[in-house]
Amino acid sequence: MKSILRELQVDPNEIEYLGKNLQRPECILAQRDGTLWSADARGGVVRLDPDGSQTLIAQQQSHAFENRKNDHEKFVTGTLPNGLAFAKNGDILIANFGTDRLELMKQTGETEVLYDSLNGKPIGKVNFVIRDSKDRIWITVSTLLPNWMESASSIKRDGFVALADEKGLRIVADGFAFTNEIRLDEKEEWLYIVETTGMKITRMRVLDNGDLVDRETYGPENHGAFIDGIAFDSKGNLWGTHIMTDHIFAILPDGDLTIILDDDNNSIPGKNLLEAFKEGKATPELMMECGGKIAPWMASITFGGRDLQTVYIGSLRGTNIPFFRSPISGLPLIHW
Repeated sequence: MKSILRELQVDPNEIEYLGKNLQRPECILAQRDGTLWSADARGGVVRLDPDGSQTLIAQQQSHAFENRKNDHEKFVTGTLPNGLAFAKNGDILIANFGTDRLELMKQTGETEVLYDSLNGKPIGKVNFVIRDSKDRIWITVSTLLPNWMESASSIKRDGFVALADEKGLRIVADGFAFTNEIRLDEKEEWLYIVETTGMKITRMRVLDNGDLVDRETYGPENHGAFIDGIAFDSKGNLWGTHIMTDHIFAILPDGDLTIILDDDNNSIPGKNLLEAFKEGKATPELMMECGGKIAPWMASITFGGRDLQTVYIGSLRGTNIPFFRSPISGLPLIHW
């Protein structure tokens, strides 16, 4: 059956926006009542209510991100809440890409550190977190290098996926090129793993005990672009973002890739960055020149709205949240 996504092209003029003065709204959580929660570089999350009001929730508000004059330093130092997930009781799991730890924050701001080390060593750049139906927590670590931009300048396979269950925290798969977002399919049979600098998505079969086996590439072997966030819709299509060259794509169940939104349009900065990366010479300066106008440095995809047909775009350099309507509903996350 022909997928409607093969022909879908999102019109930039039809994109709407919500929120204001957000700082690094990388990841977005949506609830059934229309409430959104956005990661924020001031040290927590911003709650965006359906009536349009927004509230910053943080244990201690940080102004480091907004006050730093050097754009490069903004994205590699300080508190940088990144991936978000709801704990079973409604608290928020925060993968903090700046403090290098997995944190748990109550919706009133009180925060505790769940993990900042593994096997007696610093855990590395904690990027993303999800929770499954067994209440296990899956996290990704992109790299062991403190400055992630150094890791993103060329392929370094020091990223891994870790699982926290009743046995504690352990690595279940490693050797990834800048591990980024992960998602489970509807039946939780496969874990899909973004390799940002590997420019591909890997998937692994999930065994009952949480071990991962049968590693394989899902979709194209090379996207020719850096991948960041992914999310499934209800028809088995895997949506995602190309960061810095700012595309939204979908991988159809047959493995074909289609571009749904292009906010780069083959730009010169994007070309320069990708060419430099091929030579192992990508620099923070080249990265900072990239980015579209809709959601600069597109990072994540979140399905929301009561019908799960509203698509929200997270970004690293945006100050609000763009959204548009999808013809297909999203796959409900475990908290839905």
